[in-house]
Amino acid sequence: MKKATILFAALLFCVLSYSQPNVDINYDRYFTDQTMRVDYFHSGTAAEEHFSPDRVLNDGIWAGSHTALTDNLNRGLYFYTVTDTLTSTVLYSRGFGSVFGEWQSVGDPNWATFHESVRFPWPKLPIRLTIEKRDAKNNFVPVWSTVIDPNSRFVNPSVLATTYKTFNYVVNGKSDNHVDIVILGDGYTATEMEKFHKDVTTLTDELFSVEPFKSRKKDFNVRAVETPSATSGVNKPNPGVFKRSPLSMSYGAFDSERYALTYDNRTVRDVAATVPYDYMFILINERTYGGGGIFNLYSTVAADNAFSRYIFVHEFGHCFAALADEYYTSDVSYQTPKITVEPWEPNVTALLDPAKLKWKELVKPGTPIPTPWSKTEFDTFSFGIQKERRELRAANVPETQMEALFEREKKTSLEMFDKNKYKNATGAFEGGNYMQFGIYRSALDCIMFTRNKQAFCPACTRAISEVIDMYAR
Repeated sequence: MKKATILFAALLFCVLSYSQPNVDINYDRYFTDQTMRVDYFHSGTAAEEHFSPDRVLNDGIWAGSHTALTDNLNRGLYFYTVTDTLTSTVLYSRGFGSVFGEWQSVGDPNWATFHESVRFPWPKLPIRLTIEKRDAKNNFVPVWSTVIDPNSRFVNPSVLATTYKTFNYVVNGKSDNHVDIVILGDGYTATEMEKFHKDVTTLTDELFSVEPFKSRKKDFNVRAVETPSATSGVNKPNPGVFKRSPLSMSYGAFDSERYALTYDNRTVRDVAATVPYDYMFILINERTYGGGGIFNLYSTVAADNAFSRYIFVHEFGHCFAALADEYYTSDVSYQTPKITVEPWEPNVTALLDPAKLKWKELVKPGTPIPTPWSKTEFDTFSFGIQKERRELRAANVPETQMEALFEREKKTSLEMFDKNKYKNATGAFEGGNYMQFGIYRSALDCIMFTRNKQAFCPACTRAISEVIDMYAR
């Protein structure tokens, strides 16, 4: 009898929480102007995962929208909802990615634990926080849930006092109707803060030179926080350069020499909360090519590389709009699964039903689907470049030689692309999301595909604009 009661209660909760229609939420009725941050530990293997709460605390002024509280974009490997415990009304929701989710895709059979956070407006009454994850059919299903009473003695409403210096790149208006970006730096010494300021300006200017960010610059606020390091640079384990820095940034995430992440979520979140923010970028004071981007977590870039401007914009595409990588010849740590369902990412498709192409309204009549391109020639060339790249990294050559290789790759691939009949068309070009076959992208070239040009394809541009619209109302 007890088991039946529990099952009925669980079913009732699912019906109330996940069948809730979209409703207009009165922000002032349910929330204050502060941010609640829920920290938790995310543990497991490639085959299972578990959650355990760490702490609930005040993360500063709420920077998000007061009107666009629920997320209907259907992006991210994970999704969290905040519901009123009395009425089961969904008060807030967002899709997101996580370091654990990325690590799990590597297929490591061993156990690992990562520290993570979700943030939402500070509730006035008890709420239920539920985290969901996509199943094999890409539907969200609950994986963890907990009730939080904001008046509990286990919830800390105190705002963290900070000694970090901040500066504004641009502030166009109130946080509740703008996208707020915070930029952090790691590996910059106190004497290199002027360089950090310059890097913030250079790279942010690059972001706002690319559409649709260029046309929507007035919808953004950008602020930066200084975190001086005792030594210059960050950890690079692959070539044997070991360092410790305030934000614990490191190359070699998941043993990919160019993938730069930090696992010190607590410190990063505490530093970021010095200013109001929706999205976070971390600049690395290094020349070695590298970076990373995780949806609704943060993106990173090596600030001094010859391709840092490209990396900055590319990685922010991941973090901001959940864009998939469109390349497929580079070495990656991830295991690529068999294609059985349509990928959730907005800029790639399995083309299981060409008549239902997710960006079909962007395709001009007469464009063939799939769209032919010089794929065989490109693949042969690109896989050859990757072989050279591995050899250069193994030889630990100066970064100038790696940059020269990328310049040669860029020149040759641009010449190849220029010969294609549909080089300027929107269609379905095979290859993307680490898959050589069976996945398609919307354009021949895109900043998510190559380092050739600073331009997003039509599918990426639309996906980015949809996120901006969520915040800038």
